[in-house]
Amino acid sequence: MSEKNEFPWGPATGVGSMPGGDAREAARTVTGTFEEFVHLAELPARGPGADMIGRTIGLLVEMYAHVEPSGWRISDRPGRDTRRARSWLGEDLDALEEFTQGYEGPLKVQAVGPWTLAAALERRSGEVALGDPGACRDLAASLAEGLREHLADVRRRVPGAHVVLQLDEPSLTAVLRGRIRTASGYRTHRAVDRQVVESALRDVMAVADGPAVVHSCAPDVPFALLRRAGAQGISFDFGLLTERDEESIGEAVEAGTKLFAGVVPSTDAASAGLSVGADIVKGVRTLWRRLGLDPGTLAESLVITPTCGLAGASPAYARAALAHCVRAATSLADNPE
Repeated sequence: MSEKNEFPWGPATGVGSMPGGDAREAARTVTGTFEEFVHLAELPARGPGADMIGRTIGLLVEMYAHVEPSGWRISDRPGRDTRRARSWLGEDLDALEEFTQGYEGPLKVQAVGPWTLAAALERRSGEVALGDPGACRDLAASLAEGLREHLADVRRRVPGAHVVLQLDEPSLTAVLRGRIRTASGYRTHRAVDRQVVESALRDVMAVADGPAVVHSCAPDVPFALLRRAGAQGISFDFGLLTERDEESIGEAVEAGTKLFAGVVPSTDAASAGLSVGADIVKGVRTLWRRLGLDPGTLAESLVITPTCGLAGASPAYARAALAHCVRAATSLADNPE
């Protein structure tokens, strides 16, 4: 058995974000629901610095940014926005540490990956870093060093945990296809070479002592590229899969890549039928049969998650969605067919 399959993956976990702004309440909900695979909750409702881009900017080493009306822009020195991002992350880590005393299972922390960050962070000119290959390299290097320090801090705080790094890359497909717009909005940035994309992802994921997962809730996730880059897990919205993805899914399962299947709707509005006990993993079982895969491998191949982060959900629905993930995973384990 390969090392990646020996990792103690849990059956279900969250994607990252939660509604509200109370770090202790979010940590209590996550650890109370996902007893076998907790994650560090993110609370973007608190404002700039708690959003996914700002939170990751707070991790960067010797690279800073501040908030402009158009978004985050590179600065010469750390300012109020960077300090706020670091403060909120510290608050979230304190809460997680409080509710994971004695925890010895997998623990997932999330950060924006180098390409989504490059597509969002503006240079001083107002254009995003994506248009400058040198800026992209510097950004990936700064992110890697910052994540190295962050993961070490998490391991100190929760010494019994098996830490998992998740890189959020919702803009990755747009980067690969040249669909990121310039500041004017009239043009798009040139598509980035796939080998360059793969190399940067590999370098950033290499800082993790444990496994690395890449998450994208966008269509057309590049499964093969992510696997080549070293992702041991791929997190995606199951409802966005098409027939084009099926071969890649089958190859990933055969290779032992862990699939984080987003099957539980991430907002109240998309949750029709959830409250009446609809079988939310029916589609997963159907896909397994269509691919000719052994149903007995379902539970060991998948981690069940919401389709994306839960920041846009009501607190009550967010709690229900996390509980549904656990129930769905139990259903797959007990009744794979």
